[in-house]
Amino acid sequence: MLVLIKLCSILILLIGVQSNPDRRKNYSQLKSCDIGPLAEEIASYESVVKNIINYVVNGPFKGKTYDELSKFVDTFGARPSGSQILEDSIDYMIQLTKDEDINDIVTEELEVPHWMRGKEEITMIEPRIKNIDLLGLGQSVSTPSEGITAEVIVVNNFEELAEIPNEVVEGKIVLYDPIFTTYRETVVYRSQGAVRAAEKGAVASLVRSIAPFSINSPHTGSQNYNNNVKKIPTAAISIEDADLMRRLFNRGQKIILNITMTSTSETKTSRNTLIDLKGTLNPEKLVIVSGHIDSWDVGQGAMDDGGGLFVSWAVPVILKQLNMKPKRTIRSIFWTAEELGLIGAYAYEEKHRNESHNINFIMESDEGTFAPRGLAVGGSQKARCIIAEILKLFESINASTLVEEDSPGSDISVLIKTGIPGASLHNANEKYFWFHHTEGDTMNVESPEELDLCAAFWTAVAYIIADISADIPR
Repeated sequence: MLVLIKLCSILILLIGVQSNPDRRKNYSQLKSCDIGPLAEEIASYESVVKNIINYVVNGPFKGKTYDELSKFVDTFGARPSGSQILEDSIDYMIQLTKDEDINDIVTEELEVPHWMRGKEEITMIEPRIKNIDLLGLGQSVSTPSEGITAEVIVVNNFEELAEIPNEVVEGKIVLYDPIFTTYRETVVYRSQGAVRAAEKGAVASLVRSIAPFSINSPHTGSQNYNNNVKKIPTAAISIEDADLMRRLFNRGQKIILNITMTSTSETKTSRNTLIDLKGTLNPEKLVIVSGHIDSWDVGQGAMDDGGGLFVSWAVPVILKQLNMKPKRTIRSIFWTAEELGLIGAYAYEEKHRNESHNINFIMESDEGTFAPRGLAVGGSQKARCIIAEILKLFESINASTLVEEDSPGSDISVLIKTGIPGASLHNANEKYFWFHHTEGDTMNVESPEELDLCAAFWTAVAYIIADISADIPR
């Protein structure tokens, strides 16, 4: 299992955990999109889409997704991997589902990392005394009990660090100060920064929070050690403090920090949760909707990924209430331990590898549940053509955009890389990274109306894919 966790960490280095808008393109740029008679069949679902949207946005389900999410978040708050509160929240979701008269529920156990931060302090000693806000990065090692006191070197990128002689870096703290472009391009300084700094002899590394906006709010996240390189403490600081140190450094002023960080790390048992709404004609074939139930230990995990969890929970619930049974089975998966390395997704892929040919399509919401705009789709050109045709049915709610993404989603990327077609929710998440992995990830970020739209969209798309005559081609 430890090998599995290491492999998970390596994958995050390679693919990141968020989609990169710069790598996407509108579907209209692709050359051919002729799906023949299937287009007419898909168009016949127009009334189905209208009924689902009306039921969720204006009818009996109005506000329910938000209400249930708020009760969940208010009850449990943050749900770190391996914690008892995460396991209690899984039990809660199982009972909540049973209360909706859905009982085809299975949990699958797996080992997960349980990393807990302890004391975390940074004090700037020179050129003046100042407390620096920080959040240790996931799985960071501790400092000695007296902390680490050292001079800071500020760099923009890895190339700049590589040009500095090792003897200049030795014994110092490296601060990465990259300007946020896209998440995937910038997150490497969080995930790889400690290793790169340690290779040059640094005693600790810091990173400017991976975000475009801040109110002195550090953003945590995963980082990845290399067992062949000394592990050094690593943390994120706010954009404001990174800018301060950059200005001081550029003026030639010596910056000395004292960093004190403690943490513990162990292995625990957790569970993926699988909820099935059985298909009427081909129950062995699956259309999967999903979100991860764990969160970081800061904030309350309302946005990342409480919203995605609850719109995926809502799919079988809404269809059950409407007495709508698709031909294929719709499976809702609540992934565990996503934040520390897609652990739940790797375990699911390994356990179900011999059945993967039955996964018709897989979907995930893990980039916010703001107003839906469409889907980011990975798969063959014909698969994208079919999904594009389905999305035409959602023009009334401005959710008909298909964007091309080779590796959409976080957890589902583990399965998509094996050839399974899939998609992540494309939504109006321009402010997602304002709150991502911070204390600001609370219910205040969520909107009842936007959650209704997401739940209706997610449900209707999943139903159509699960019910049309053709499988989604690989």
